[in-house]
Amino acid sequence: MSQPAQRILTTHAGSLPRDAALRQMLAAQSRGDAVDAGELADAVEQATRNIVARQIDIGLDVVNDGEQGRESFFTYVQHRMTGFGGQSARPVMADRLHFKEFAERSLRQINDAERVNLMTAPRAEGPVAYTDRGRAEVTAECERFARALSLQPAPAGAFMTAASPGIVAAAMENAYFDDLEAYIDALASALANEYRQIVDAGFLLQIDAPDLAMERHTLFQDRPLAEFLAFAHLVVQAINRALEDIPRDRVRLHVCWGNYEGPHIFDVPLADIWAEISAARAGAYLISLANPRHAHEHKHFADHPLPDGVKLVAGVIDTTTNYVEHPETVADRIERVVAAVGDPTRVMAGTDCGFETSAGFVSVASDVVWAKLAALTEGAAIASKRLF
Repeated sequence: MSQPAQRILTTHAGSLPRDAALRQMLAAQSRGDAVDAGELADAVEQATRNIVARQIDIGLDVVNDGEQGRESFFTYVQHRMTGFGGQSARPVMADRLHFKEFAERSLRQINDAERVNLMTAPRAEGPVAYTDRGRAEVTAECERFARALSLQPAPAGAFMTAASPGIVAAAMENAYFDDLEAYIDALASALANEYRQIVDAGFLLQIDAPDLAMERHTLFQDRPLAEFLAFAHLVVQAINRALEDIPRDRVRLHVCWGNYEGPHIFDVPLADIWAEISAARAGAYLISLANPRHAHEHKHFADHPLPDGVKLVAGVIDTTTNYVEHPETVADRIERVVAAVGDPTRVMAGTDCGFETSAGFVSVASDVVWAKLAALTEGAAIASKRLF
């Protein structure tokens, strides 16, 4: 997490566009259809090399593998753990149903057969544990990313993502454990293997935890806020147990309210969840601060300082719209965040979320994604000149 003293570093939240052929193979794999393993491995290898090269060419400082080999940011765990099968019945986000015309459009998108459907993920039907196959997959993923990095000029940093136990527990229904707490605990114990492997491979670990915000208007949409906050507390404590032997400065935590274009009128305010988020043992928090519903919440950090030694990766690019932010807009957003935080060396510039969080789920066209990321790097350079 080290940062040069004289500029704002840039990064992003994880998933980047996949090509059409890879999307189709990953979607087929997710459905349980037969996929040629060699063909898929070759496609992922090439896609990873391409995505790493493009990030570095565009000037991003802290890069990743774009999650090219995963069907989605959390359902990939079904291939690495025991216990999953069948199909979940995930509640649709409250805001996606509130407006009748929007609900009709939204449900058509959810049921698109050409993409990985995160609303009908497998569920837990037995004991959950990491497998030898899962460990081998993590090793192969890390080695593939390292090979891609070795072909490029060294970036300032490299990270790999992993799912929060909370998003798995919320979106991959429990049909086995006595209660949600037991399910979360088992998932954290299993995911601890993956967390450790990523760090031991020399990468920063990013835990993707949209559950710490999004589940307020999803799994807990008809329940009191206190029940959601109790869930968030359970998740953070489970994450901390899983990270027990991992240095805090090797971990980033990503929290968002759902990476979909929608009304978001039922999103929980950052102020309500900050106490739980800030208790996580992470060296940086990635928070959505660009989209129209949460852009004002940079003000929160003026009265609620970051924990000692922790950085804020501010979302300054909206990942749900094809508008390309002007670099000056990006610079202005960075400067507002820095003014609230009070120290430019504790701020990095990033995206609100990923750009293709499940294969085929595309809100922003691929070529527009790269224009937005170019605006991110240009805006950070402008802000750096003003701030340092």
